[in-house]
Amino acid sequence: MGNLKKCLSIIICLIIFYPAYSLNKARFNGVFPLTHNDYKAMKKDKNNLSDQQDNSSAKKESLTSMVESIHWYGQSSIRIPLKDKFIYIDLFQLTEKGQAALVLITHPHFDHFSIEEINKVADHNTHIYAPKECCDKLKLQGFKHCTDVLPGQTFTIEGIKIETVPAYNTVKNNHPKEKLWVGYVLTIGDIKIYHPGDTNRIPDMKSIRCDIAFMPLGQTYTMQSVQEAADAILDIKAKIAIPFHYGIYEGAEDNALLFKQILTNKATVVIKVPLTKLQTIQ
Repeated sequence: MGNLKKCLSIIICLIIFYPAYSLNKARFNGVFPLTHNDYKAMKKDKNNLSDQQDNSSAKKESLTSMVESIHWYGQSSIRIPLKDKFIYIDLFQLTEKGQAALVLITHPHFDHFSIEEINKVADHNTHIYAPKECCDKLKLQGFKHCTDVLPGQTFTIEGIKIETVPAYNTVKNNHPKEKLWVGYVLTIGDIKIYHPGDTNRIPDMKSIRCDIAFMPLGQTYTMQSVQEAADAILDIKAKIAIPFHYGIYEGAEDNALLFKQILTNKATVVIKVPLTKLQTIQ
């Protein structure tokens, strides 16, 4: 009788406690037998994080080098290095004769499009991208490799991806939308550079992403205010902003300092010294 009671007690204990024991064991085994695999995953995550940090550091160095090597000649005239040559955009008051790998023109106004200036750095074999009214004039002068552009196109040349984007005024009528003039987004390696041409803040900018952006500060033909120019930088989420198109025909030189102040802790603003005696901002 005593043995029977003992057996019944054991059976009752098993019925009561074994399911809980099994459940806890399953939970226990669900964690600890995977320790080795988890270690490998954690190590992989650590390596990925290290690679990301290395890539981020390399990207930062590339951006710094690119920004330092960009030259501004006043207005929207920019020179960007490309191997042993240069990309020139909206050539104006160039201070040297050089060798252009590419020439890009945003629209035909005299301070953005000048055959005399183009002749300083390009020959008849140089590839040029420009609105049709500019290309028509250039082809008459023997520049046979001029490609007509409209907003929304993509080209690849010399290893550079060129995207054309809209550039126009929404309030003023200096740069009508129907003219189909352009800005450019260049991808050089892993760096994206935005040259907006003559424009104010437009809805199209919200779809543009870049690392480096130029932005016009003039308040006669382009932006309505310095604040609008800063807001445009936030729209395109640029890491580095370089103000231009001020100090000659529109916009005061101290506008660049206000632009930098507005974008404090939002974007890095680099104020370039233009390579022309007409502007002396420091």
